[in-house]
Amino acid sequence: MRAAEAGGWKTLPADGYAGPVPEWPLTEATPREEAVWADLWAKPQAVMWAEMGQALEVALFCRTLAEAERPDARADIKKMVRGYLDSLGLSVSGMLRNRWRIAPVVDAVVLDLPSVAAEAPRRPGPRDRMKVVPNGEGS
Repeated sequence: MRAAEAGGWKTLPADGYAGPVPEWPLTEATPREEAVWADLWAKPQAVMWAEMGQALEVALFCRTLAEAERPDARADIKKMVRGYLDSLGLSVSGMLRNRWRIAPVVDAVVLDLPSVAAEAPRRPGPRDRMKVVPNGEGS
């Protein structure tokens, strides 16, 4: 077990879930539900949803979110979306409650570019206005 997981925390891959996207478990999906479904299964949290078999919960969230986005959506539907965000680990508080963290992004390529500091001229500061005087002079 990795050190990050030793305290009960699970580190999720920054590049997201790479496994197979489950089949849509509800009645026929709308185009908006399909778009949200595809987007969600690419997220790092999807690793845990797949591990815990939460395809149904994710689909219900997609359906509820699509309904909450309508201009005439009821307040209780919008509240349900907030609950799903937390329970599925899609909010900061949900990530904390589930004890999930996302691994730092590691750059695959490091470019050898000159540093910005070497190119930009240095702005004069207060010390640049000071003048060194020999000992005893200027008093």
